[in-house]
Amino acid sequence: MEATESTLLVTVTGPDKPGVSSAVFAALTGHGVSLLDVEQVVIRGQLILGVLVVSPDDPQRLRAELARTADEIDMTVQVSAGVDRVTGHTVPTHAVVVLGRPVTAAAFTAIAGAIAGCGANIDSIRGLADYPVTGLELQVTAQGSGPQVDADLRAAIAQAALGQGVDVAVDEGGLARRSKRLICFDVDSTLIQGEVIEMLAAHAGKEDEVRAVTESAMRGEIDFAESLHRRVEVLAGLPATVVDEVAAKILLSPGARTTVRTLRRLGFQCGVVSGGFTQVIAPLAKDLGLDFMEANTLEIVDGRLTGKVVGTVVDRAEKARALARFADQAGVAMSQTVAVGDGANDIDMLAAAGMGIAFNAKPALKEVADAALNYPFLDAVLFILGVTREEVEAADAVDGLVRRVPIDD
Repeated sequence: MEATESTLLVTVTGPDKPGVSSAVFAALTGHGVSLLDVEQVVIRGQLILGVLVVSPDDPQRLRAELARTADEIDMTVQVSAGVDRVTGHTVPTHAVVVLGRPVTAAAFTAIAGAIAGCGANIDSIRGLADYPVTGLELQVTAQGSGPQVDADLRAAIAQAALGQGVDVAVDEGGLARRSKRLICFDVDSTLIQGEVIEMLAAHAGKEDEVRAVTESAMRGEIDFAESLHRRVEVLAGLPATVVDEVAAKILLSPGARTTVRTLRRLGFQCGVVSGGFTQVIAPLAKDLGLDFMEANTLEIVDGRLTGKVVGTVVDRAEKARALARFADQAGVAMSQTVAVGDGANDIDMLAAAGMGIAFNAKPALKEVADAALNYPFLDAVLFILGVTREEVEAADAVDGLVRRVPIDD
């Protein structure tokens, strides 16, 4: 009598070690099975191997041989019959990234509950990072598609994250998740620590006055172009040498160099669009190997600052136009761009980008951003894009660049 084919799911668990997969598949080989699907994951040294097969042989004989094999390699095996043969994996509609120091069980519960409350399902979870923050990526499938589904899911997750001490980001799933090719950073308080205009104003004894105007502009209370002219006016008469002095004192934000280096390895074009000043930013852009730069230019006459800027003012609207120009020059669709900033003058740029990331930002910018980072580590941008800390450090290790700086909690 001809044997009836059986669909079986073989699940092997236990301590990960060399030879497990080869031993399991050797046992399956003797029974003439056909493979339908294979998945394997290792979590902190514990292996989970799932193999979906069609077996023309007696399932009991196969179970017995797999049990013997499992004993030999000190693993546990389970064989389930009657499993559906359909193996078409659902392509997740969204990727949800959760970042924190730490990510608590309470925070994760709140976010998972928000996802379920939207009728969406978590298909898989993986760790992205353990430094400088803990990062988790959830692949999620929502019911339906379209702008309203996206908006509802983002709003629910953002609301759940409030008060939980975590940052969250929601991005498209599938190929769109891996299609980003160009990134544009704001400079002051984003790529670098502090505001260059305030550092320049300190030489004129007007730092507090300028800081007040800067903060008002970043909150969106006054027009950026107006605020720029008001702040630059106080620099009139300063020797041009102060520009070089300030440029030499600039400190990058933690993780900035790692972020740019890693994105360039991935084939990203990287650049800056800043309301700051070309004379200060150009050396920085050259040092980081950036592909493009746009900023304001201080007027210098007879070796002194005149208190004016020359050319087009890089304000809120111009930042968005600059991003579009750079994307066009690079042959990249706007949906493939990423913009990172901290103030109200970055609103148009982040809104125009395929992914807008608010970095330690003012509330006005957070409202329009796709993701808001509240930890002072710029390399968290990499995790939002799905790059893992292990991948970053593996690449850095080749060049001898791996270094973890202790972080004060």
